[in-house]
Amino acid sequence: MAKKEAQTDLWVYELLKEAKIRLTYQGSDIKELNEALSSASKKGTNKQGYPEYCGVVKDFVIVIENKADIDKHIKLDNNHLISQEQKDIENYALNGALWYAKQIIKNQNTYKKVFAIAVSGDSKKHRITPIFVDNGALIKEPLEDIETFMLLNEANIEEYYKREVLKEETSRQKTKEEIEKIAAALHEDLRNYGALDDRNKPLVVAGILLALDEMKAKGLDLEYLNNDEIDTDGSKIYELIKSNLKRSHLAPQIKYDKVLTQFSVIKDTKKINELCEITDKKGLKINCTPLKHYAKFIKENIFDSIHTIKNSNDYLGIFYSEFMRFSGGDGQTLGIVLTPTHITELFCDLINLKASDKVLDPCCGTGSFLITAMDYMLLKAKNERQKEEIKKNQLFGFELQSFMFAVATANMVLRGDGKSNLYDEDFLKQNPLNLQENFMANVGFMNPPYSQGKIDKNLTEIAFTEHLLNSILKDGKVVVIVPQSAMTGKSKEEKAIKANILKHHTLEGVITLNKNTFYGVGTNPCIAVFTTGMPHSKDKICKFINFEDDGFEVQKHKGLVETIHAKDKKAYLLKVWHDELESPSKFCVKTTIEADDEWLHSFYYFNDEIPTHEEFEKTMADYLTFEFNMITHGRGYLFGLEDEKDAK
Repeated sequence: MAKKEAQTDLWVYELLKEAKIRLTYQGSDIKELNEALSSASKKGTNKQGYPEYCGVVKDFVIVIENKADIDKHIKLDNNHLISQEQKDIENYALNGALWYAKQIIKNQNTYKKVFAIAVSGDSKKHRITPIFVDNGALIKEPLEDIETFMLLNEANIEEYYKREVLKEETSRQKTKEEIEKIAAALHEDLRNYGALDDRNKPLVVAGILLALDEMKAKGLDLEYLNNDEIDTDGSKIYELIKSNLKRSHLAPQIKYDKVLTQFSVIKDTKKINELCEITDKKGLKINCTPLKHYAKFIKENIFDSIHTIKNSNDYLGIFYSEFMRFSGGDGQTLGIVLTPTHITELFCDLINLKASDKVLDPCCGTGSFLITAMDYMLLKAKNERQKEEIKKNQLFGFELQSFMFAVATANMVLRGDGKSNLYDEDFLKQNPLNLQENFMANVGFMNPPYSQGKIDKNLTEIAFTEHLLNSILKDGKVVVIVPQSAMTGKSKEEKAIKANILKHHTLEGVITLNKNTFYGVGTNPCIAVFTTGMPHSKDKICKFINFEDDGFEVQKHKGLVETIHAKDKKAYLLKVWHDELESPSKFCVKTTIEADDEWLHSFYYFNDEIPTHEEFEKTMADYLTFEFNMITHGRGYLFGLEDEKDAK
């Protein structure tokens, strides 16, 4: 047992090291803690006693107690509370951790907030349970189990405390919600005062943002929009957009003309250029054009704070998603399902995107994958010259919908660059070999149009995937997010494509996602990762991961919300994906594959875990209760028992 516990201690040390948390083993180098533990023996003898690890992060004490056996994780008393009987304190991880936390608070006055953490098992099968204790009086219920110690390092512990212990929202949590609220309010005004259709709403927002950017460069304020009957507000905004696109060197001319044509709706829509009475959010009535009202609203709520929003957030994408949600628009009809930021970031992490990579998104929508990829690559760039190279020559995108292409271009322009290699063309009509030669992209990211295969069998998600795989250089990486049905290959056409993919490319693995990832759309998605140009070996071991529990949850009136546990769960996923950690088969199955298989975790999963004593006892109790129930209701024959009447 001692050897097993030593292995657990070593594994916990590695977890702490990865989280960049420095704790002391079997003691503390902090005077107050060391003195507090000098009489904290778990035997209750008032002699010294030390947890496996102890230390301070910011003003929080962290105490960790380990047990090698997962059955020794926690013992509850008859009141379903954590037992503090001496034998249970000695033999169970959480009971012991709680004991040490109480002793630390009792025996010193400097630190009054303690996270006591129980760890049991090993890297493959384990439990890590925190409990928070403060002032020695308030002992809360155990918090939700975690997979790593990432939430307890200096960068995260205060947010973890506020959200998990105090149940407060943090400023970081509010940002996306605030953008969505702004989008909802703006949607109402676009509808009420402009009668704009769903395609034109995001164009108006994007166009006004470009115009505000140009007004700032020219030293103009909103009084420039003055309802001139000849030089209308729409004409002025249009000219500002034109000037901004020129200043950003949007080329060639044909692309410049295509984008500008889309924004002509701003000057050509009569209703948004006419003077009208508008009631603002404070209830004040003003006379101005809807365009000036929109410009003022966007400036105050978006443009002036644009740099405080996390760079990789595709805010125009958030606006478009909100417009579709509120208006029931044409997003799904067009197959448009915009990708959440946490997914675009996960793509980059799964392949460890480098500053030297060249990224192609063949269905770029509002540009979210390219924006996130650009941000990741710029952070890794060694100098300004490499940053310019990334913006000008390492990001490529196709978008067939012209209005969306204009929004994506505006999005990239507002980011500072990256718009040079966007194309308003049909990706499926491009020759893959020509794309390889012209772009030399070694990374492909894609969220293809969904359900278009019902219209045309050549437009299935797996068909898009194959075309992208063929368009990326050999030994490159392709990551796609598609409906799970794309990985099953039910039709003969899809089965043939899957077989052909394996002839020319290698499947690395598939990650089943939270069914609410695209909340409100009704699609159960998964992420598939491939290596291009390398035929799939029969001996190749693929990973199939169940990541449905990703730390995001649907909350009433808010939609899909990121909980504090999302960071921890993502860190665990990446460790498993990058072969830094073994995991139970309920999370990850490693196996060889066939083309006819359903490339999903649920297809390959089998339960290889030996049940614990508690699980065995519960199962037996459930069975005996069921059997007794059946017998007392005259159904003993189910268990080979004769009915008394039959026996007579």
